[in-house]
Amino acid sequence: QVQLVESGGGLLQDGGSLRLSCAASGGTFSSYAMGWFRQAPGKEREFVGAISRSGGTTYSADSMKGRLTISRDNAKNTVYLQMNSLKPEDTAVYYCAAAALSDRHMVVAGGNEYAYWGQGTQVTVSS
Repeated sequence: QVQLVESGGGLLQDGGSLRLSCAASGGTFSSYAMGWFRQAPGKEREFVGAISRSGGTTYSADSMKGRLTISRDNAKNTVYLQMNSLKPEDTAVYYCAAAALSDRHMVVAGGNEYAYWGQGTQVTVSS
């Protein structure tokens, strides 16, 4: 059983930057590809980005391309989401999730591929 705890959310102004962290415990972190999702009030959960088990492959949602960097530190059991040029429409609860994939270089974007989820951290961008 993997436990995931996000941190780093907060309130910031339009155009600001933020780095979210997700700390994992209870499993072998390097066995899991990691993903970030978000859910805004009244909207469905949506994919933000993902990183492979090795860290060598990343994939971002079109809405975030050029504005985010995903990285991981397998020694620290932590995955990061660096977001820049944030907009009010980026306001949401951000979740990290873990997917047990056999391919070290694979990423997945579907939420149903992820077995473990964190509790989320709120990001609010004011105009």
